Amino acid sequence: MSWWSDARLHVVTGKGGTGKTTVAAALAIALAAGGKRTLLVEVENRQGVAQLFSIPPLPYGERPIAAAPRDGRVDALAVEPEAALIEYLDMFYNLGRAGGMLRRVGAIDFATAVAPGLRDVLLTGKVKEATTRVENGSRVYDAVVLDAPPTGRIGRFLNVTAEVADLARVGPIKKQSEGVMSLLRSDRTAIHLVTLLEAMPVQETLDAAAELRESGLDVASVIINMATEPEMSPGELARIDRDGVPLELLRDGLAEGKVDPAVTDALAEELKEYAARYHAEQQARAVLPELGVPIIELPRLNRVMNHDAVYDLADVITEQSADYVETEAL
Repeated sequence: MSWWSDARLHVVTGKGGTGKTTVAAALAIALAAGGKRTLLVEVENRQGVAQLFSIPPLPYGERPIAAAPRDGRVDALAVEPEAALIEYLDMFYNLGRAGGMLRRVGAIDFATAVAPGLRDVLLTGKVKEATTRVENGSRVYDAVVLDAPPTGRIGRFLNVTAEVADLARVGPIKKQSEGVMSLLRSDRTAIHLVTLLEAMPVQETLDAAAELRESGLDVASVIINMATEPEMSPGELARIDRDGVPLELLRDGLAEGKVDPAVTDALAEELKEYAARYHAEQQARAVLPELGVPIIELPRLNRVMNHDAVYDLADVITEQSADYVETEAL
């Protein structure tokens, strides 16, 4: 489908409020097109995926949530640390009924409190298991999309080996963390940074990219969300931002359109704000290419962000990623 379709795990992160859950869902649909099957995973216990698709809260179990174009399918999973720990211990130590007892006595909370890094090992370990799972000789999922923690925490979340170095120097936990890091540092993983064209989100994107690279993790792309679609030429917007709205010209236009001239001042103020926002977005956009990665740009949709809107964004991701492949081939 695109320049990133060979990756098996897609990690989507961004500053809070940038819409990373929506982007992760749209990416999962785009990757599932053409008869493929993807898994959309969330790990923050927010049930953002369920809210986005207007479905009941996701259990700790994979379930279909959406169809994708041309017979594709998207499943979803909300990973919860306690359930992941029970599953992990049962897998390696055959707990049986002891898992239920651990829940009752609060051993799960105790374990993750004593060793905070263990929580992220369990979450990322479950993601890695789903990504590499094989049944009847074939991968269960063509791709896994992780709605990851925000950029302020993403470096620590993904760098699980360092987190558990003092916790376990041998044994299954160490082996699992090393397996996760092997996946994350390979070309089977693509990390996507979601941003808005605003100063703070863009700066946090630059900082996150630097932190990830210092940890040996590559950034695959930047995805700009909710970008303003210019309704006027850039030159006109620049003049309005610099000189203000030409009121006489605006009044003439309103009169020609038989619009009440009483709205002139309010419309002029709205135009001024629109031009200023567009100018600020252009300034923010100008620094992102220095990261040296492909940039996907999603439009601001002037409607409720729901199931249908996610499909529209999936189409944009598909189109722009295909355009990027063609450009690179020239």
